[in-house]
Amino acid sequence: MIQASNAHHVSVMRDECINLLSPAIASHGKPVVIDATLGLGGHTEALLEKFPHLVVIGIDRDLQAIEMASERLSHYGARFISHHSVFDSISDVAEKYGYSHVQGILFDLGVSSLQLDMAERGFSYAHDAPLDMRMDKSQGKTAADIVNTYAPGELVRILRTYGEEKFATRIVESIVKEREKAPLNSTSHLATLVKNAIPAATRRTGGNPAKRTFQALRIETNDELGAITRAIPQALNLLDVHARLVVMSFQSLEDRIVKNFFQEATTSGTPQGLPVEIAELAAKFTLVFNGSQSPTDSEVEENSRAASVRLRAIERVAA
Repeated sequence: MIQASNAHHVSVMRDECINLLSPAIASHGKPVVIDATLGLGGHTEALLEKFPHLVVIGIDRDLQAIEMASERLSHYGARFISHHSVFDSISDVAEKYGYSHVQGILFDLGVSSLQLDMAERGFSYAHDAPLDMRMDKSQGKTAADIVNTYAPGELVRILRTYGEEKFATRIVESIVKEREKAPLNSTSHLATLVKNAIPAATRRTGGNPAKRTFQALRIETNDELGAITRAIPQALNLLDVHARLVVMSFQSLEDRIVKNFFQEATTSGTPQGLPVEIAELAAKFTLVFNGSQSPTDSEVEENSRAASVRLRAIERVAA
């Protein structure tokens, strides 16, 4: 969900997302779309502007994002509904507002620049701040709680699994030694500790050496991969026939989960070798395009944080 804190910024792959969602919206009399990761509302604004009869339900766990997007989109009146929650409650949110099926769903995964660029949120290793990293500051454990209380083995697992950090053991050994002296509560303190734990030769390439550790702690703090795993099946069930689910991922762990769900949903249950498709076992979904799409060079030039995005889309073809 890489968006600039400037509310007038063009959201990543905005036009591609709008074009993918458009067919089902345009063919429905009273279309509804769920923007499951509202952020600052860039994608929602583009949809509401293009389709005068569209209603968009915007979900976000970040109260500050909800507030800013609601102000930005206030002139759309009842056509825009905001809801504060994690997107794995998407089924409950749709039901709350009276919808059993919708004509489109958008997920723009990951952390937003609203969160990255505000040093006090504790997401960035480039600025000193409290070690927080919660997308929803109103509840839940912080990254500081994790580094100061988790068992060493669990910390190693998190860094290896969520950060793909090959020096996880060395980093955790340094964390454990440091937290025995005093709690680790600062982003810069942790970033320096990680840097010193990684061999000097490795530090010369690949960007800031704390990047993978911070990613891993952020994912654990917000249960990001668990939320995706719970949300995608719900989103598929909410799609009306010919409606589409569009997902943008910003790192490989997210994209792998989405890819696997899409493959499963588009695979027929008819046993291999049968000469005909068994109708009731036929796949109810089809990929809109094979594989994933990436942003254009000009989009990456405009927003370097968008370079890693992978976009996937799936359409329901049968009830």
